[in-house]
Amino acid sequence: MNPQTVLVIDDERDIRELLTITLGRMDLQVDAVGTVAEARRALAERSYDLCFTDMRLPDGTGHEIIELIAAEHPDMPVAMITAYGNVDAAVNALKAGAFDFVSKPVDIQMLRGLVRTALRLAEERRNGAAAAKTGDSSRLIGDSSAMQQVRATIAKLARNQAPVYIAGESGVGKELVARLIHEQGPRASGPFVPVNCGAIPSELMESEFFGHRKGSFTGASTDKEGLFQAAQGGTLFLDEVAELPLHMQVKLLRAIQEKAVRPIGGRDEIPVDVRILSATHKNLGQLVEQGQFRQDLFYRINVIELRVPPLRERRGDVSQLSAFILKALAGKSGESVGQLSPSARDALEAYDFPGNVRELENILERAMAMCDGSTIEAADLMLPQRSARPSHEPAAPGQPPAPVAAASTGADGGLDDYISNLERTAIVKALEESRYNKTAAARKLGITFRALRYKLKKLGID
Repeated sequence: MNPQTVLVIDDERDIRELLTITLGRMDLQVDAVGTVAEARRALAERSYDLCFTDMRLPDGTGHEIIELIAAEHPDMPVAMITAYGNVDAAVNALKAGAFDFVSKPVDIQMLRGLVRTALRLAEERRNGAAAAKTGDSSRLIGDSSAMQQVRATIAKLARNQAPVYIAGESGVGKELVARLIHEQGPRASGPFVPVNCGAIPSELMESEFFGHRKGSFTGASTDKEGLFQAAQGGTLFLDEVAELPLHMQVKLLRAIQEKAVRPIGGRDEIPVDVRILSATHKNLGQLVEQGQFRQDLFYRINVIELRVPPLRERRGDVSQLSAFILKALAGKSGESVGQLSPSARDALEAYDFPGNVRELENILERAMAMCDGSTIEAADLMLPQRSARPSHEPAAPGQPPAPVAAASTGADGGLDDYISNLERTAIVKALEESRYNKTAAARKLGITFRALRYKLKKLGID
């Protein structure tokens, strides 16, 4: 079996020798050159499995090399060698199509991990395995053009190591998208570690992310590895990244830039080989302008942005999604698969779904419990009734929110009915504004979660 080959392009003799020796010990055959012209000749004469290129070269730049390889050798991963702390160069290299980057001085352990990941990717590309994996995207249900575009973008993003920011409303499936990017790439055999940044208490964040050493603070009775170490060789998915407090944003930025973490109470930094994917339903760009999110961190995690469309922008997928969800519900309950009547299907396709796919799942699960037999009628869906103004369109300043139809019953129904309708209107509005997060809705209404749960049952909303 022929050894795998690597092209090293750097005008510093010491770097060329270091990479040649290190890669040679990994049983790789290395060609090392010092200029763009020499690199062009080498690439024209031979096929390589991997390329490392410096940013600045005597007769050009590393970006020229990246563009050349992208155009003429698209299956070859290329990594940029950048000066220490030159984040802009690293980000620009990733945007131009680089697989990853290495900072000087070169960390040998980090370099070996990057090489192993890159060579797995090169092998997959040659064997067509990466293309075969795209079938995994079948979990993203829907044939709309919007979802076809998302699936195609996932397949492309899986082929490099650039940080990806997944934007989209609550309930659209951002974590599923992150999992697919991980599973279709060369890190698929490594761990996928999802973390909800909004669910970790601020005072515990540093320990959770970076770990701690025994005795470093009260209660630290043993050493503990952090989320970065747990994701070693795989992917760390930062969900609701906008919830990170500013002091953690600084520490996270440094960990991402240096590819190393220091546990609380530890003396030395630990190199980490982790791909960062992040997501939030908030507008990060707006938060940057408001000073609530660091611009440098936003720039670092938002190398590539993937927007997942809300369900109202792909109404044609609702029937297919519903069939998939009903089949899954039947599998859990052991009952027959539920069917939508034509009127129920029409009602769902006309509904705006402020809670997106997650809300559709909740609606169908409730409808299966309410319907007679296995056929779901429109009434079983118990969809909130809308006025002429769409629910996602906010009321004008000073104008009351759009009421649900039931609130227009009037006094003829009696005082109890009138009060119930007012309660229903307020509860539905609070649920929609909180994206169907019941804890947040209860807070908006000024009642306990337990009281909200009672009222939902009493009013037949849930």
